[in-house]
Amino acid sequence: MKFIDEIDIRGKKVLFRFDFNVPLDGSQNITDDTRIRAALPSINYALDEQARVIIMSHLGRPKGKAVPEMSLAPVAKRLSRLLGKEATLAPDCIGPEVRKMIVALKPGCVLVLENLRFHIEEEKNDDGFAAELAGFADVYIDDAFGNAHRVHASNVGITKFAPVCAAGFLIKRELNYFKKALEKPARPFVAIVGGSKVSGKLEVVGNLIPRVDKMIIGGGMAFTFLKALGHEVGKSMVEDHMVEKALEVMKTARELGVKFYLPVDCVIAENKSAEAETKIVPIQEMNPNWMGLDIGPATITLFTEVLGNAKTIVWNGPMGVFEIDAFGRGTAALAHSVANSYALTIAGGGDTDVAIREAGESDNITYISTGGGASLELLEGKVLPAVAALDLCGKDD
Repeated sequence: MKFIDEIDIRGKKVLFRFDFNVPLDGSQNITDDTRIRAALPSINYALDEQARVIIMSHLGRPKGKAVPEMSLAPVAKRLSRLLGKEATLAPDCIGPEVRKMIVALKPGCVLVLENLRFHIEEEKNDDGFAAELAGFADVYIDDAFGNAHRVHASNVGITKFAPVCAAGFLIKRELNYFKKALEKPARPFVAIVGGSKVSGKLEVVGNLIPRVDKMIIGGGMAFTFLKALGHEVGKSMVEDHMVEKALEVMKTARELGVKFYLPVDCVIAENKSAEAETKIVPIQEMNPNWMGLDIGPATITLFTEVLGNAKTIVWNGPMGVFEIDAFGRGTAALAHSVANSYALTIAGGGDTDVAIREAGESDNITYISTGGGASLELLEGKVLPAVAALDLCGKDD
């Protein structure tokens, strides 16, 4: 696989696939432009090379229909402001009118194609749709890490038809950081895995256990492990069918000499609401009629101590229902602990990036991944379909 700075793009029509699936408020204003800013190095590099820049992305889930509220118009507007030059929005992502606009595009100019998912063929990885997109340009560059775990026409199918393919600087950065953590980590290497369900993170935990020195488990998934150890967990989220798997994971950790940490206390409530009465109790004193919704102060202290000598930290998933203030202190405290460590820190997935930003620690984390599902699959030890497609681009079957 080649990267954008390893191929000739000077003066050429360059078709970029970015992940500009940004959050919007009710007035169609972008509330977080992190993903757009992450694409700027690749775009600016192409503009410096006097390339004709054509950008494609998806936004939301329009399910093959042109939904005005999911237009990329706000993205084109924000991109224009960030680049300091106009990023023109095309009326569609395929068709004769779009082709005319591309033919008329001058060197150093930017055209944004309308939402790819307005066409059902995108998510179906349709060859005809992919071929038409590929025909717009001399070079195809994939820099949509957040979509790299999907098999769609614009990131997988297109590589069969594009004359030249490469990855952008964002994908390069993402792959390099995860490779550094998973293949040659500075030790001690600590993994923090949170979120609601064990089933969604089992492959991550299984792939990380042989690689790490310490494993921290938090969030709702911790209660499945605690139940496996015989603790009362009340009405906390538990996946009963995963209890045996949890026991196997902990047995594997013991056999490999990996230190395995679970919460020792938690914040409990009768229900998951901002108005609910809360209490902090040791795990051994769980009320059978209440549920655990965050880690408690003793656990925060424990987890902070665990991170004290870490040289590499990978974090995926919050420690509680952090969207509600009453159950967000554990995740915020852990964000501060990770940020204050002297380790290489990589975070992402499971709303971890949102939690870190809300804690005001974004600038103090070494790297925050832009892709939840994609980063999760890398942590599972999988090869991302879009990356594999780039690797095969231009090679004979």
